[in-house]
Amino acid sequence: MDENRSIEEILNTIGDEHARTVLAAISRNPRSAKELAEECDLSLPTIYRRLELLQEHDLITERTAVAEDGNHYNIYECNFDSTVITLEDEEYKVRIYRKENLPDRFGQLWDELGSESE
Repeated sequence: MDENRSIEEILNTIGDEHARTVLAAISRNPRSAKELAEECDLSLPTIYRRLELLQEHDLITERTAVAEDGNHYNIYECNFDSTVITLEDEEYKVRIYRKENLPDRFGQLWDELGSESE
């Protein structure tokens, strides 16, 4: 997929009212699809469609949780802190600032320091 199409798709995804509602809910606390449907007052199929769309653009992450009764279910959480959209030379650019965990960030910094000393 070319970069312009990807940018357009990300903008369309962020522009979707239901997708924004889901993102807002999981930016506060990770939630299951059922919890999202209840909190956002949307049907489960609508929630799952938006979750799939958000996952396609790596805007959310999914992990498995285990209930007290031993059943497994998926929890969704926002995968970015902010998005900046700029218009330069008649072209839109989208920059997504992803959430990073501390060990990953430390590893990245260590690798960068190592490449500078070579």
